Amino acid sequence: AAARLSSLALTDGLRPCRELRKYIELRCYEACVTLGVPTMADYCNCGAQLPPDAVFCHKCGRPLREIEPVELPDTPELQPVAIEVPLPPPAPEPRPGMRDRLTVRVAALAALAATALSFLPYLNWLGAGVLAVFLYSRRSGRRLNVEGGVRLGWITGMMTFVILGLLLGLCVAALNSMGGVAGMQAQMKSGVDPNVLNALKMLEDGSEFAKVLAQLFVQINLLTIAGGALGSKIAGQRP
Repeated sequence: AAARLSSLALTDGLRPCRELRKYIELRCYEACVTLGVPTMADYCNCGAQLPPDAVFCHKCGRPLREIEPVELPDTPELQPVAIEVPLPPPAPEPRPGMRDRLTVRVAALAALAATALSFLPYLNWLGAGVLAVFLYSRRSGRRLNVEGGVRLGWITGMMTFVILGLLLGLCVAALNSMGGVAGMQAQMKSGVDPNVLNALKMLEDGSEFAKVLAQLFVQINLLTIAGGALGSKIAGQRP
């Protein structure tokens, strides 16, 4: 091998030290391969030094060994799976309450209308519940169910009772300032209707006045609640 390398070196001529070194290493590799001698480093035919377990030459791209194709196992075909997407929950029904500004405004407006129509007893309180449901549905764009109509009618009835109770309290205060029913009769030149006198005497008596308030509380709330339920039924039948 050494004699062969010497003859090849003399035949090819002198080269620079680096090129000569590569040339000698390449020839040594070919000789070791021919003689079956194991080598410490592999070299490509182009002279590039190869890393261990190299498959291709990084310089010229020549394949260094055959690559056996890897057979992948057969994968079963994926079958489409139907996924049921749950439907979103339905929107909750509108629930009027004292913390809702729209509910308070509508109930107060209906209560004022019922107080202004006090000359139509019972009908004004029933109509107040219907009016409150109509105004709420009109301004919010949502229809109330029966439960919501009943709740709105109850709130309207409470406000109507508060307004009427305040008016009756002012009447009692004015009557006391005039010296009661007797003093009012003395100050008024014309006679007073007996029905009005009986009503004023009832207001002058504290126990009778409390009974009147309790009776009004029950009547007003029952009629406004009924009006709210009726209004929700009528609003639900509209297209």
